[in-house]
Amino acid sequence: MNPYIQYMYSYPHKTAYGPLFGVNLKDYRERLGGPGHGLYLHLPFCQSKCGYCNLFSVTGQTERAVDRYLDTVKGQMEQYREILSPVKTGFSSFTIGGGTPLLLTEKQLEKVFAMTEASFPLEENREIVIETAPNQTTRGKLAVLKAAGATRVSMGIQSFREEELKVLRRNHSADRAREGVKLLKEFHFPCMNLDFIYGIPGQSVNSLLESLKEALEYDPEEIFLYPLYVKHGAGLERDVREGMVLEPEKAMAEYEAGAEYLDRMGYRQDSMRRFVRQREGDREFSDCGFSSSLALGCGGRSYVGNLHFCTPYAITRKDCLRELEAFENTVDFARITHGIFLSEDEEKRRYVIRHLLIHPGLPAGQYRQRFGTVADEDYPVLTQWMEEGLLACHGDYLRLTKKGMGLSDYLGPKLISPYISRRMEAWDEGHRQDDRQDHGSLPGKFKKL
Repeated sequence: MNPYIQYMYSYPHKTAYGPLFGVNLKDYRERLGGPGHGLYLHLPFCQSKCGYCNLFSVTGQTERAVDRYLDTVKGQMEQYREILSPVKTGFSSFTIGGGTPLLLTEKQLEKVFAMTEASFPLEENREIVIETAPNQTTRGKLAVLKAAGATRVSMGIQSFREEELKVLRRNHSADRAREGVKLLKEFHFPCMNLDFIYGIPGQSVNSLLESLKEALEYDPEEIFLYPLYVKHGAGLERDVREGMVLEPEKAMAEYEAGAEYLDRMGYRQDSMRRFVRQREGDREFSDCGFSSSLALGCGGRSYVGNLHFCTPYAITRKDCLRELEAFENTVDFARITHGIFLSEDEEKRRYVIRHLLIHPGLPAGQYRQRFGTVADEDYPVLTQWMEEGLLACHGDYLRLTKKGMGLSDYLGPKLISPYISRRMEAWDEGHRQDDRQDHGSLPGKFKKL
């Protein structure tokens, strides 16, 4: 059994989205009324593309190109501000993802925070979250983040072993990662998170534990452990086609050893990936909620009640550049042209998936109150998982067991509806056909671009 089917960080996946007609944000702004919403900005620029990356990002962009993108985002912000002003929207979190946000210059980063503050009211105790990478982590840029009030900075290290970084096609060295973490630590952000990957060809349990032990020397507030996925469109896809072997059983052994080590070192496991350092008085993670979130830029997605929308999903450089051009040529950002409306059944599935895979689990009483039905009657597979020791009752919560937590990427996809599965499969097949037309169809090979 391969336990690594799909990372269910949200539902449904963007490949299930499609064209929308006659949809305008103005008609749904009441859903963004009042305080407590999320704001997300996507900065799709990277120095280089990691081998496993299937995110919306491009490399080789000039400073002028980034400025042009930011100017477009500023125009989008101004339109959204005008739309949302009557409903007094307040944002309790502001997340900046990518890409590599700190690829921007200090001046550009300052511009991002200034134009956001000018357009959107961030609440007093808001969270500001941003991602970085070792090569882009400088004292000057971290000073900009500190002045802006960043509360969580996440750095993708992936490994402290040079040979493993090379397999992943990471362009930083282990020493540069160490320098970046030390520098990040100096600024005393409320939360420093470090990301690592397991299941890397050539990696072992010992080498993963060595990386984690070294990471804990910096006393990070959070550690994320990600299994290596090589999805369609990622750079390592060619290596897999030409003989690179991914070993799920070996990856699972590494995961189990890493999770056990972090638990022993005082890190509470909140999901298959997230490990949080426990301190006296820490607030337990609870209901993940369903407050709406508004995305800015090209590549992020918005959640406005049962309306989810974004720019069309893209992975390859050609497709990402096409969407970037379309974004920069957009005149009316209120028009929503790509997304999906969730039926009540899909909203139920989203609720179950979003809660079941995260500590403390699925609140059965809240589910019943929200939907008027019983979760394990709606989804008999939950009863099956309890019988198999993958799920258990903890008070009002249905919570994954230790074994079940490790199988999150196997269990979560089983809750995807047939309708969403068909849409995802259609997207995947359509883009594989496009690739065959672009690169030819020689087995195991891609023609050079």
